[in-house]
Amino acid sequence: MAEQVQRDPSQVEIPDRLPLLPIRDIVVFPYMVLPLFVGRDMSIKAIEAALAGNRIIMLAAQRSMEVENPAPEDIHPVGTVGMVMRMLKLPDDRIKILVQGLAKARIEEFVQTEPYFQVRLAQIPEAKLPGQSLEGEALMRTVKEQLERLVSLGKILMPDVMVVIETLQDPGRLADMTVSNLGLKVDATQEVLEIHDPIARLRRASELLGAEIEVLSMQQKIQAEAKGEMDKTQREYFLREQLKAIQKELGELDERAEEVAEFRKNIKDAKMPEKVLKEAEKQLKRLEKMHPDTAEAATVRTYLEWLVELPWSKKTKDSLDIKAAAKVLNEDHYDLEKVKERILEYLAVRKMKEKMKGPILCFVGPPGVGKTSLGKSIARALGREFVRISLGGIRDEAEIRGHRRTYVGALPGRIIQGIKQAGTGNPVFMMDEVDKVGADFRGDPSAALLEVLDPEQNTAFSDHYLGVPFDLSEVMFITTANIMDPILSALRDRMEIIEIPGYSQEEKIGIAKRFLIPRQLTEHGITEKQITFSDRALNRIVADYTREAGVRNLEREIANVMRKVVKKIAEGENRLYAITPTAIPKYLGVPKHHKESEEKKDIIGVATGLAWTEVGGDIIHIEATIMKGKGALTLTGHLGDVMKESAQAALSYVRARARQLGLKPEVFARHDIHIHVPAGAIPKDGPSAGITMASALTSAFTGRPVRHDLAMTGEVTLRGRVLEIGGLKEKLLAAKRVGIFRVILPRRNQKDLADIPKHLLKGMTFIFAETMDDVLGAALRRMPAPRGTQAKTDAPGRRPSMSRRPVAAASSRQG
Repeated sequence: MAEQVQRDPSQVEIPDRLPLLPIRDIVVFPYMVLPLFVGRDMSIKAIEAALAGNRIIMLAAQRSMEVENPAPEDIHPVGTVGMVMRMLKLPDDRIKILVQGLAKARIEEFVQTEPYFQVRLAQIPEAKLPGQSLEGEALMRTVKEQLERLVSLGKILMPDVMVVIETLQDPGRLADMTVSNLGLKVDATQEVLEIHDPIARLRRASELLGAEIEVLSMQQKIQAEAKGEMDKTQREYFLREQLKAIQKELGELDERAEEVAEFRKNIKDAKMPEKVLKEAEKQLKRLEKMHPDTAEAATVRTYLEWLVELPWSKKTKDSLDIKAAAKVLNEDHYDLEKVKERILEYLAVRKMKEKMKGPILCFVGPPGVGKTSLGKSIARALGREFVRISLGGIRDEAEIRGHRRTYVGALPGRIIQGIKQAGTGNPVFMMDEVDKVGADFRGDPSAALLEVLDPEQNTAFSDHYLGVPFDLSEVMFITTANIMDPILSALRDRMEIIEIPGYSQEEKIGIAKRFLIPRQLTEHGITEKQITFSDRALNRIVADYTREAGVRNLEREIANVMRKVVKKIAEGENRLYAITPTAIPKYLGVPKHHKESEEKKDIIGVATGLAWTEVGGDIIHIEATIMKGKGALTLTGHLGDVMKESAQAALSYVRARARQLGLKPEVFARHDIHIHVPAGAIPKDGPSAGITMASALTSAFTGRPVRHDLAMTGEVTLRGRVLEIGGLKEKLLAAKRVGIFRVILPRRNQKDLADIPKHLLKGMTFIFAETMDDVLGAALRRMPAPRGTQAKTDAPGRRPSMSRRPVAAASSRQG
C-alpha cells in the first residue's frame, strides 16, 4: 500500500506532460477525493508510471463506456489533473487507488500511446471573480436551497457533504461539489466540467438540480397515488410506472423503446412490398407516441405482429419430378386418374415456365371418396405446405375478408390466417364444403370468395384487417363440394370442376386392401399374422353392410370386425383369424342391406328410378294409384318443387297420349290420382324422375306392370321427349348395389359411358330412349288386358284394342 497525505491542490506544481488514465463511468472534479478501480493493462501501466514519478496523473472521461481499448478520439479533451494518494493491489489483478483532483486541464497532444497514454496538457486556471456579485450570491443560495429540497424528497447525500456545501462561498467549487454528488450521467457531468466561467457553471448545476427535483417530485406523486390500495398487482403496476417515469426523465431506454426497436428489425427482416412497408412504418411511429397501456396501443401492436409474421417473401420450392409426384399420388389414392393427370399436367407446365399462377380446382363428389385427403397428397407431391379450412356453415363475410380494425377483438379473415399458419406464400390451400356456405345480413361469404379464387384479382387480395394487398396468385387453391347446385354461379365459373364420383364394389375392395385394412391394423395394434380378410368377405361387407358412395362406413365395419378380434386376442385366444363370408354375420350381425332389388315381382303402378344425391347415387320407388274421384292429383313423400313439376308434366303427357295408350279421355275426370315416393321423412328433389313418374302413371292407367328388374332415369317434356341427366356413374353404381343390371338412359347420355370404367359397365344392359314411347316399350310388360273386376280397378277406361300394341325401344348392351 502506497500512501500520501492529502495536500492543498493549489500548492502542487503540475508538469506539462503526464500519464493519462481514461475513466469510463465518472468525471473527476478539482478538490474531489474518490476511489477508483483499475483493471486494464494500459491504465495500470499509467498508474505505475505516475507512482514512479511525482504521483500526478491526468484523469479524463471516455466518450463511450462500451469502448474497451479507447483511442485518443474516444477521450474527452478536458479533464482533471489528480494525485494518487493511495494504491492497493487486489487479488483479481486489479488496482484500487484513491485520487484527489488538483486542477482542470486540457489535453493539447497525445505524445505517447503505447504502452500507456502520455499527454501534453495545458492547465485551465479557475477564473477569479472581482467580488461577490448579486447574481452569484443568488445562485449560490438557490443551489443550496435546491439541495435541501432534494434531500427532503428522498435523495441520499452524505451528511459531511452537506456540511461542506453549506460553508462554501466559491461559486465554481459549489457547482463542482454539487454536480459531482448528484450521480448524473457522464455526458451531463462532463458538460459542467468544461464550463470555464464559475457563474455559468453554477447556473447549469442549478438547472440539473431542478430536473432532478422534478423527477423526485413525480416519484413522490406516483407513490402518493399508489399508496391507497396496494395488492400484488397494483404494486407491480406502481413499480413499472415509477421506473418508466424515471427513465423518461433521464432519457434512458425503456421497454417500449426495446419493443419498437424489435418491431423495426422484424419489419426489415420480413422483406415486405413497398406499399406494405410504408404502412408498417407509419403504424410503428404511431406506436412510439402512444402510452403502452392504452387500448389503441394494444390494437396497433397486434396489427404490427400480424404484418411481420406473414410470409411476404417466403416461398417453398416446388418438387418438379413428375415421376416422383405420380408415385406419391398412386401411393395415397386408388383410381382417380383424372385428378392425378391434372396435377401432373400442372407440374409439367410449371417445369417449363417458372412463373405461373396457381390453379383453382374444385373437387365435387359424395362424402367419403377422398377429396380432402387428395389435397394432402397433392401438397406432398409438390413439396408444399398444406392448409385446410372448412367453410361449412359460415355466414359472415368477415370470415373471409377479416374484420376492420375499428372493432374490438378484430382479426384477419380465414384466408390470411391460413397463410400465416402455412408460413409460406405458396401453400396448397384447401377450402372444404364450399357448397355449404350460408348468407345473412352480415354479407355473403361466397361473394367474398370471388376475389380470392380469381387469378386475375388475387394478386392483390385486400383483407379488411390488414388494409394492404397480399399476393395469393401462387397459392394452389382446392375447394371441395358434395353438389354443385348451391354454389354461386359466378364462383363456379372461376373454378376448374373435377368430379370425383362414388366407388364401385370392385374399387371399394381394392381400397380396403390397399389402405383401409393396413390403417386399421395399425390403429388396433395387430398385424396380418393375426387377422386376414378374403376378397369374398370384403365383397359381402360392401354388399350387405354398407350402401354408400365412399368408403367411410366400410372402414367402420372393418374396424368393428377388428375390435371383436382384438378382444378375443386380449382374452388369450391368440391365433390367426381368417375372416370369411360365412363368418361376417358373427362379427357384424344380420345384414343391413340386401343386394337384390327391394321389389321381387312386377307391380302395376310401381316404377324404379335412379337418383343422384349429395351422398352418392340411390334408387327410388315411385308409386302411382288411381281411385274414383274428380280428377285431383295428390303428391306425397316430401317432394321438392322440381319433382312436383315433373309429376305435373308426366300427368299432362299421359293425358295428351291417352288415345295412343288406349285410354278414354273422360277417365281422368272421373278418377283421383295419388303419386307417392316412399321414405316420406327424407326431402327429395331433382330433375331426373320425370320418366319414372310417367311410367308409373301409365302402368296404373293401362294395367300393365312395370318390370321390377329395370331402373330408369331421365326427365320428360310435355311432348314426350327424354332429356339428358347428370350423375350417371353414381346412378349406375346405385343400380348395381341393389342388383339391377338393366337401365333406361336418355339417348344423349350414351356418350358419357366412355368416361365410366369398363369394369363398372360389365354385365349391364342399357336402353337408350329418345321419347317416352321408347321408355314405355322397354319398361311395361307386354300382356293382354286383364279381365274381370280387378282389371277394371287397375285400369279404368282402358281400351282392349291397345293391349297388345308394341312400344318401340332402342337397346344396347354394354359389357
